[in-house]
Amino acid sequence: MTIAVVAVQGAFIEQEQRLQELGVDCIELRKKEDLEQPYDGIVLPGGESTVQGKLLKELDMFDTIHKQIQEGMPVFATCAGLILLAGELENDTRSYFKTLPVTVRRNAYGRQLGSFHTEQEVKGIGVIPMTFIRAPYISKVDSKVEVLATVEEHIVAVKYKNQLAMSFHPELDEDVRIHQKFVEMVKAYNSQSFEPLDEKIG
Repeated sequence: MTIAVVAVQGAFIEQEQRLQELGVDCIELRKKEDLEQPYDGIVLPGGESTVQGKLLKELDMFDTIHKQIQEGMPVFATCAGLILLAGELENDTRSYFKTLPVTVRRNAYGRQLGSFHTEQEVKGIGVIPMTFIRAPYISKVDSKVEVLATVEEHIVAVKYKNQLAMSFHPELDEDVRIHQKFVEMVKAYNSQSFEPLDEKIG
């Protein structure tokens, strides 16, 4: 199994480290030519969503990644990655892949809670550590979206078809159960045909 980690900006190295701990091979997507390599899933890391979205388009990578997600390739998105996937942003007119039918509020936690750590239940996994850094949260979900975790009544983790997305940074903690869940999604995808996403969301 090989996972491609988008490495144009953000916390991509930490994502690679967690996946490698699970015995997964990783490649970095830095330029258009990197997309020609074979891989089984994609990671959209935390960082600056505006910068990442801009760079992916400037480097002519955006459309290929978008098509792969639309066709069902598993994708794991954290923080900025969640914003890139979101069908709608509550407090921003910009939008990116729009493959995840949720509404996201950017920089949802104010200065006082700009960065914080907690432990909460994730559906199907158990209680895990959660590190939030100027994080968004999900304010609205489509009925087809599975809510995996909430913090103070705000949705912070969801699953929709082959998309796993959260507003916190599991790669910054030693617990690898979230990454293991994604690896299992990739294995399932490789073992059977998967239904493509709806043509357009939002």
